[in-house]
Amino acid sequence: MSLEYLDISKNFLDGHIPMEIRASLPNLQNLNMSGNSLIGSIPPSVGDMKLLVSLDLSRNNLSGGIPEKLTMGCSSLRHLILSNNNLQGQIFYEKFSLFFLTELWLNDNHFSGSIPKVLSNCSFLDSIDFSNNNLSRRIPSWMGNISTLQEIIMPNNGLEGPIPINFFQLLYLEILDLSNNNISGSLPDCFSPIMINHVYLSKNRLEGSLTTQFYSSFSLITLDLSDNQLSGNIPDYINMLGELSYLILKNNNLEGKIPIQLCKLQRLCLIDLSQNHLFGHIPSCLNITTFFQSFNVGLSIAQATNAHFVESIPPNEPVHFTTKNMSYSYKGTVLTYMSGIDLSCNKLTGEIPYEIGQLSKIHVLNLSHNFLVGQIPSTFSNLEQIESLDLSYNNLSGKIPPQLVQLHYLSIFGVAYNNLSGETPKRVGHLQHLVKVEVTRVILCFVGHQ
Repeated sequence: MSLEYLDISKNFLDGHIPMEIRASLPNLQNLNMSGNSLIGSIPPSVGDMKLLVSLDLSRNNLSGGIPEKLTMGCSSLRHLILSNNNLQGQIFYEKFSLFFLTELWLNDNHFSGSIPKVLSNCSFLDSIDFSNNNLSRRIPSWMGNISTLQEIIMPNNGLEGPIPINFFQLLYLEILDLSNNNISGSLPDCFSPIMINHVYLSKNRLEGSLTTQFYSSFSLITLDLSDNQLSGNIPDYINMLGELSYLILKNNNLEGKIPIQLCKLQRLCLIDLSQNHLFGHIPSCLNITTFFQSFNVGLSIAQATNAHFVESIPPNEPVHFTTKNMSYSYKGTVLTYMSGIDLSCNKLTGEIPYEIGQLSKIHVLNLSHNFLVGQIPSTFSNLEQIESLDLSYNNLSGKIPPQLVQLHYLSIFGVAYNNLSGETPKRVGHLQHLVKVEVTRVILCFVGHQ
């Protein structure tokens, strides 16, 4: 049979892949069997399909390892996609001739061991996804020599050691995700890829300060360095990152003031600086928008005609953000609908700027566990999209502004452990979505609904 292209993906096929598949399809170049219920191992006879350029067996229930015959025989292979199976063992062994690979997606399996050195000879490789496996040991320095790499996606493994210093050579790198590993040491000072869009390094053991890292990364959209041991100040050059939309630095040892340069970021949608040691006043010029608003498009992906907007939509790498007292995971197009500010658990002082009340599109505002004083700004009545508002554990005084009853989407409202007094808003019953009010240890005279 002279068939060259076979796509039987997203059906209800089960059973095993035929052991002699090559005998039936000797001229096949593209084989897609993804999204079925296939079981068993990958037949070694796949390695006899010398013309195969693309192989996609993802989203099945395949087990065993990658046949050595496949890695030796399919020398024309460019796309190898085996994600979302039950494959295990080492990724590749020493016998290897897949030198023309451009995409290698092995995520969501049970592969173990180290990143195979044989990949150092794949000079056309542009996308690696090893996420959600059991890989261990150091990230090899030779990865920085594969100049074609655009995506390195390896979260949720057991990788350790520092980020190789020669990663600065990856001039075309667009996505780097090493989150939830055991990466240690400091970020290389010279790491500032000019093409990079998204960086996810959360839940590691990174330390040191941010000095010149990302200084020239003018296309950076997402920077997630949360849950590490970073210290020092938030760098003043942050305003140079004009495309930055998601800045997640929570749970580090950062100190100093919130830099006024953050106010110059016109596309900032989500900022989380919580659980650090920041002090001083909240910048009154802090500007949070929505992803749609920043590109001046409608409120749906379908309405978007702006090419730059479509290219800037975050990938399916999750960003964790706390709202309504719970941590949620946002990714892809879902993340584009989210906006908010979390400055909680710091040492911030002074009054809450009334200008914060002009951020009418934000969904979350958390200023709890600081040393803020003064009154709750009446301008907060303009936060028409707010769903979670937490001002608890501060030194706020005065009354709760009665105008807050206009916040129809508010479901969590926390003002506990302050010095508030007077009556609660008389029309609090008009807050239709309100499910939780925290006013513990505030001096209030509750007058009921009207």
